[in-house]
Amino acid sequence: MEHTAERMVIAGSPERCFAVVTEVERYPEWVADLKQVHVLSRDELGRASVVSFRAGAFGRSTSYVLAYDYSKAPGEISWVQKEGDLTDRLDGCYRFVGSPEGTTEVVYELAVDLRVPIPNFVKRRAEGHILHAAIRDLKARVESTG
Repeated sequence: MEHTAERMVIAGSPERCFAVVTEVERYPEWVADLKQVHVLSRDELGRASVVSFRAGAFGRSTSYVLAYDYSKAPGEISWVQKEGDLTDRLDGCYRFVGSPEGTTEVVYELAVDLRVPIPNFVKRRAEGHILHAAIRDLKARVESTG
């Protein structure tokens, strides 16, 4: 299993970053490799709690189901994988730390355990791409829709 993290400062409040991240149905509009999102269940506040995704990965399509945890909201949202065709684990979180200047440091963490064996250098490259794209795409979305 690999565990990696990336951080970036975004020109927006922690609440705005949290709001963008929790609008999972809109992910295909701004998450580059994501093809489909289906909310399977919602919590008592109407937030997506179990979500099915289809994304492009390693030159093919992959499907997985994530269960979201809002217990540390709005400072953090985390998830664990419930099902996956290429991954046994795809757990992670976004953490949002605001500053007096009105910006937010976003930390994105991801723990991945692939079902199919691939060389470590390919794995690291893919993880780097996923992390960088996730946080870069979030920054672009928050700052463009402010």
